[in-house]
Amino acid sequence: METLLLNKEEVGSLIDLDAIRAAVEDGYRSFNSGLVVQPDIMDISLPGTHEGVDFKGGLDMGSGYITLKASSGGFDNNPKLGLPTGMNTVLLFEAQTCALKCIMDGTFITGCRTGAAGAISVKYLARTDAEKLCVIGAGTQARRQLEAIMRVRKLTEVRAWDALPEFLEKYVKEMSAETGLQIRKCATAEEAVRGADIVVTTSRGRRGPIVKKEWLKPGTHIAAIGADALGKQELDAGVYDGAKVVCDSINLCVKRGETQNAVRAGVIRPEDIHAEIGEIILGRKPGRENPDEVTIFDTVGMAIQDIVTAAMLYKGASEKGLGTRYEFFR
Repeated sequence: METLLLNKEEVGSLIDLDAIRAAVEDGYRSFNSGLVVQPDIMDISLPGTHEGVDFKGGLDMGSGYITLKASSGGFDNNPKLGLPTGMNTVLLFEAQTCALKCIMDGTFITGCRTGAAGAISVKYLARTDAEKLCVIGAGTQARRQLEAIMRVRKLTEVRAWDALPEFLEKYVKEMSAETGLQIRKCATAEEAVRGADIVVTTSRGRRGPIVKKEWLKPGTHIAAIGADALGKQELDAGVYDGAKVVCDSINLCVKRGETQNAVRAGVIRPEDIHAEIGEIILGRKPGRENPDEVTIFDTVGMAIQDIVTAAMLYKGASEKGLGTRYEFFR
């Protein structure tokens, strides 16, 4: 039995953001068509720290693959050791035999499939004339969100804010050069949010709520990305009051997404959530229904996103002869 090993550079050479967005959209369709088995996320944290790893696993009966992804984060001392603060590894199994087909670095997979999720929410929930984007946070995911969203809306202005000025400076300089867009460095989160058509939050979510309801104009779409575990929050709970709320998985978002905070505060109940994004993609529920409603997309991230992306990359690597093959069994 041969297993393919793909390192970060090999995975990176296969990345096609439009293809990943299409694959994730198909994955959402599968999830809301009953074709996905997705156990709860397992977390392991180092006591007394924000350092830890979570494991997302699932089965896609449509493609016939199982994945298990390990995602670590919060290891701020790692750069001194020549390591990133967070690392991702994906195992791809053939469902019919449970043979391990591929082990691949998951850095691009996690970043790009999450970027795709934000862009898909913009496609179905933002106003068609939305052109001003606000990005809260200036890390890797802020880059992936901008790269993906600019493919589904014609942006005329990007406002960016981060609590760390050095991160913000680097983001504005590098992403302006990469995208050719006008990116405005904002001194405060309020300056970045006010007047924006689309607000994307990509911080670590550890500093408490950042975005306030009174800063939002009618018709704003929010993609809440950074809060993906207990205790994380980027939106003041009041932002949910009167908004149309859409989740990738209601079960996950109520337990560990941005939505957990609004539910705990009593602003909304789980039954007030409008839909899961796959239901809107399938046409079972409407997306945006008028130009003035505020829409929120909350994503914790799901195994199905990893499955469809990893399966596509595995196929591409096999066709191009990339990677290293070895045998567990002879």
